[in-house]
Amino acid sequence: MRAAKASGAPLRYYGSKTAEADEKRGVVEDTEGRVAAQDFSGEEACGLGADRAVCPICPHACALVEGQTGLCRARVAEGGEVVDANYGRITSLALDPIEKKPLARFRPGSKVLSVGSYGCNLRCPFCQNASIACAGERDVPWREIAPAELVDAAASLVTEGNIGLAFTYNEPLVGLEFVRDTARLAHERGLVNVLVSNGYVNDGPLHEVAPFIDAANIDLKGFTQSFYDLVGGDLATVKHTIEVLAATPSCHLEVTTLVIPGLNDSDQEIAEAAQWLASLDPSTPYHLTRFFPCHRLTDRPATPPETVHHLANVARRYLKHVYVGNC
Repeated sequence: MRAAKASGAPLRYYGSKTAEADEKRGVVEDTEGRVAAQDFSGEEACGLGADRAVCPICPHACALVEGQTGLCRARVAEGGEVVDANYGRITSLALDPIEKKPLARFRPGSKVLSVGSYGCNLRCPFCQNASIACAGERDVPWREIAPAELVDAAASLVTEGNIGLAFTYNEPLVGLEFVRDTARLAHERGLVNVLVSNGYVNDGPLHEVAPFIDAANIDLKGFTQSFYDLVGGDLATVKHTIEVLAATPSCHLEVTTLVIPGLNDSDQEIAEAAQWLASLDPSTPYHLTRFFPCHRLTDRPATPPETVHHLANVARRYLKHVYVGNC
């Protein structure tokens, strides 16, 4: 991977407020728009023409000419293949309680060094980390940190309760190569790896990184395809990711749904999601989180706390461990 050049002002690292500031500093508008990458997910690659490379990471299957950036704004066509241009480009780094990921039943009371870059392969109008998830390389300050350097930083914080690294804040798997390389080194140092992801990833890349993941929290954004149409993905892919991680013995899995009034807050939808999760493992921790107006979804009120608590009780009909957040 070519060396990256730092962009923007220096970042402050290892402070508990760093990530919170990323969430609150305001929206970075999608200044380049959704890059004009065509979706060839339903076509044979051989029909694309020799001048295009197809990204293998997610079902968008962006088919890019040399130098073109994909929909996620983090991957670019280079030398006939699509690579993660955000490799080692760190926008956010903070030592967090493990419970903030959120992970309720994995090493409770510990801390984890959380790391984020920029870019995401979904376009959620309610994105809580839009300042980096909706950003490209010119929209947000970043600093290059090599995998070995990041692992050294995580190891140096063990005395402060750190157990490893959490790949989070933006969508980590659009930078799968960096996650894979860093996670492998972390395991060699006896550190754990946490993945916080939207789960919108192809089967091959998922299996490539899954052996290095000790705990994951996957966003199950809704339980209807109409909801995933809103965010630019598909429910089947995310369900497959959850199924794979649930069946990975070395990975502790938790799942989160942000409850949004009028979009995914019906008893039926939460009951169906919980029942499906229970069919995989009734001990799967499920987090239901309260929505607050943000990013481009400001036309509806915050979710009433009583709604979240009610839906948690609905989910408890099927699951042993249900948690509420932001209430």
